[in-house]
Amino acid sequence: MNHDHSMHIHDHSGHGGHDMPMPHQCTMDMLWNANIIDTCIVFRSWHITSTTAFIVSFFIIVGLGVFYEYLRLFARRFDQQLALSLSAKGKNRIRLSSTSTSPERGDDDSGLLTGRRAKPHLTITVVPLVPRLLRAGLYGSTVFLSFFLMLVFMTYNAYLILAVVVGAGLGHFIFGSTLDTDAILGETNGKGMACH
Repeated sequence: MNHDHSMHIHDHSGHGGHDMPMPHQCTMDMLWNANIIDTCIVFRSWHITSTTAFIVSFFIIVGLGVFYEYLRLFARRFDQQLALSLSAKGKNRIRLSSTSTSPERGDDDSGLLTGRRAKPHLTITVVPLVPRLLRAGLYGSTVFLSFFLMLVFMTYNAYLILAVVVGAGLGHFIFGSTLDTDAILGETNGKGMACH
């Protein structure tokens, strides 16, 4: 009877071993996919184990895309305000000749090549240390966020790619309500999400 009892315990423990759930692991896809469960977003700790978590992550990524567009606009406006402030003070200005880098190119050639008349002199202003540090911090933040969203894109997950695109489009719609026509028609700075 003891033998039967011990066999019953042994069989029960073996059966229990098969019922143990396998731990969730990140799926790493290098092809287009629409996975939800076990998707990891950039970090191993950002591991999706439920549909609800995936939906929340989707909207977080949309929010990051919107924030990226805000950060770009904020950096541009910071530069504009800084330029106005430094221009009003009129200090630390350096005048450069536009022909200093290519003396053989005259105004007529510049006009033919670029469609604009070259300015005889270019005035630049040295940025003080504190604003320079702030500009560097803003630039570094936009570069980091841009590459982070690129890594999200590289999960090849259709839903996460859609989240990045929706965030970028929504952010551009919200923060792109004005247009600098002079910049568009002249020398433009068309930086997109993947460019710096």
